[in-house]
Amino acid sequence: MAKKKGRHSAAQQADKQAGGGLAQKVREFATFFEESKVEIKKVVWPSRKETVTTCIAVLVVTLVISLYLGIVDFGLTKLVEAILS
Repeated sequence: MAKKKGRHSAAQQADKQAGGGLAQKVREFATFFEESKVEIKKVVWPSRKETVTTCIAVLVVTLVISLYLGIVDFGLTKLVEAILS
């Protein structure tokens, strides 16, 4: 995230040079939340339909991959048993 240059930059630089302290930490904390609020407003949230569709896609892909890995595991287990016996 890019830092904004503005009214806070001069005060922040002066605080850094003075060694900081509790007041500086409180200001930084408040600035963080102000910037977070601005960024949250920029977020484009998915619709319910998009969320459900994506969730179903993830579940299907997970099921397919788990079946594939299960079959490969079973095959390799049988191969190792055949070699060792």
